[in-house]
Amino acid sequence: MADDDGQEQTIAEDLVVTKYKMAGDIVNKIMKLLVEAAKGGESVRNMCEKGDNLIVEETNKVFKKEKEIKKGIAFPTCISVNNCTCHFSPLKSDPDCTMQNGDLVKIDLGVHVDGFVATAAHTFIIGVSKENPASDRKADVVKAAYLCSEAALRLVKAGTENTQVTQMWNKMANEFKCTPIEGMLSHQLKQHVIDGEKTVIQNPTDQQKKDHEKASFEVHEVYAVDVLISTGEGKARETGQRTTVFKRNPDKHYILKMKASRAFLSEISTRFDVMPFTLRAFEDEKKARMGVVECVKHELLQPFPVLYEKESEFVAQFKFTVLLMPNGPLRITANLHNPELYKSELEVQDPELKALLQSSASRKAQKKKKKKAAKGVADAADEQEVAEAE
Repeated sequence: MADDDGQEQTIAEDLVVTKYKMAGDIVNKIMKLLVEAAKGGESVRNMCEKGDNLIVEETNKVFKKEKEIKKGIAFPTCISVNNCTCHFSPLKSDPDCTMQNGDLVKIDLGVHVDGFVATAAHTFIIGVSKENPASDRKADVVKAAYLCSEAALRLVKAGTENTQVTQMWNKMANEFKCTPIEGMLSHQLKQHVIDGEKTVIQNPTDQQKKDHEKASFEVHEVYAVDVLISTGEGKARETGQRTTVFKRNPDKHYILKMKASRAFLSEISTRFDVMPFTLRAFEDEKKARMGVVECVKHELLQPFPVLYEKESEFVAQFKFTVLLMPNGPLRITANLHNPELYKSELEVQDPELKALLQSSASRKAQKKKKKKAAKGVADAADEQEVAEAE
């Protein structure tokens, strides 16, 4: 998306960075509130509704005077439990899911301010504490996904290729006898674009390896880095659970036959533009469910299906948004993970992975090194000048 001069707005502009950070701060605040509210006996549907309401409430507080600036949900709140991989966000007419102590819970949501998107996902187990940490396969998969995410933060920087991240994820998951979910993508973000052309693929099939384009990360790009790791084979499938999350496809055009479908698509264009939305956001759910059928059939909407691993397996997800600034990657969505609550018997053994995790992801640390190096050069130059004077 371009500004009035036809130029694409990027994080080379301070105001764009500010808008991304605003969206990131809102994501962080809401994610923290939802994690704190997730208890045994809590309804997943109520939590999803709460997340979406909070996004609207919080985004309404920014840029109040600039009426032309749109903001709000960039990805509706999805809460996927245990072997449910992603995109579970039930409607009022759907069977609800109640969280129990010991459940592995993934919360995924996104916010945009003027089309600049921040998105995040966090995984945790209900009821764990320092006195009672998780120590089974759930602990293995949470630790594997978390370390995959942390290692990616160190790799997604200018000059690195997307294939390096893919390879690292496979190696890291393997250290914990886990598997990345096959074919899942992390996307470049742009203004009003949540699924940009540059991507990182997880655990690709041979065909996906051939089809997936190699690319290098560049300064002033933004990425949503999404890690999904399974204790099982890493194959996520649809099981008949109704899809409730969709996104308008602006490249497809078709004159809809049904009046309900036309009204539905018009409301989507006005309220959500090209951002993902949930059918729960419509006042008349029945009409929305009618309208969506024809829109999906003619590819005017892209569905985000609810996917599942095998019933006995567990899937963990960590997602963060990172701005590739000239002085290093800037993560704008927070890390809420507490390693003390997840005691896996497995550890990273691979020397390369260990070195990667031990390297600094902090821009401050990088700045200090640069300042130290610069000071060293300046001191050496001063000594040279003194020596020449003598």
